[in-house]
Amino acid sequence: MKHISSISKYLVLSVVTLALVASASAQQMIQAGAKVVRIKGDARFASANNVWQPLKVGDVLNSGAIIQTAKDSRVDLVLGDRNATAPGAANWGDVTSYSPEVDQDFVRVWENSVMAIDKLMVADTGADQIKETQLDLRAGRIFGTVKKLSAASKYEVKIPNGVAGIRGTIYDISADGVLCVMKGSVVIAYGNGSGGVQTQMVVGGQAYDIRTGQFTPIPDNIRTGSDQAERDSHNGHHEPEHHFPPPPHDHVSPTEGHHGHGGDHGGGEGGGGGRG
Repeated sequence: MKHISSISKYLVLSVVTLALVASASAQQMIQAGAKVVRIKGDARFASANNVWQPLKVGDVLNSGAIIQTAKDSRVDLVLGDRNATAPGAANWGDVTSYSPEVDQDFVRVWENSVMAIDKLMVADTGADQIKETQLDLRAGRIFGTVKKLSAASKYEVKIPNGVAGIRGTIYDISADGVLCVMKGSVVIAYGNGSGGVQTQMVVGGQAYDIRTGQFTPIPDNIRTGSDQAERDSHNGHHEPEHHFPPPPHDHVSPTEGHHGHGGDHGGGEGGGGGRG
């Protein structure tokens, strides 16, 4: 009995210790920003006040912000670095074969797309950096490069019918569930249509479509566009921004209804984001 009592006390102490560690870690997490480093065409954003505003190069967006691009438009973001710049010079149309290397957390929001920043947090432990990134791709397509993450870090991209977990990779994903991985690996979990959840790992050089469950080589048009996007993540160029046309109807999530987001993620039209 005495032995059991000692074990119980040890377990209680362990739980309390873990809770304190978790609380300390949570307090260390601070808001990071997404810096707009390039814009082509028309783009806008909304934050907690639900008012759409033209997006400009140099804007820093926080958790809760929503970005929308128009036809023939795109936006480049650097995540977690409010002082990010786009050095050098590049032409949006240049496409050159090269061996990509990831040196920043970069996202390109392609044309006719809607993406929310649900969470963008960072903590510096002294020995390492812990990042929590949650993006919500509601429509269209994005490309991203992700630096190697620490073991405690998390980078996720939500889509209407699933979520992709990403670690140190180069990827392109669409809201309808076509995932292309140029380098590294991505694990995607999605509803299989019968009430269950399907999980699939996709590695460099593969494309996977959650609608069919089929692997294919990466389509040439996506590979070419992603190659250029990755080149642009190292180079600088932006065209003058333009005012966005009148807003369409509010976004309705296929899985969560009108406005569709909020709760634990802090995103959606009711989130607390916007410019930093």
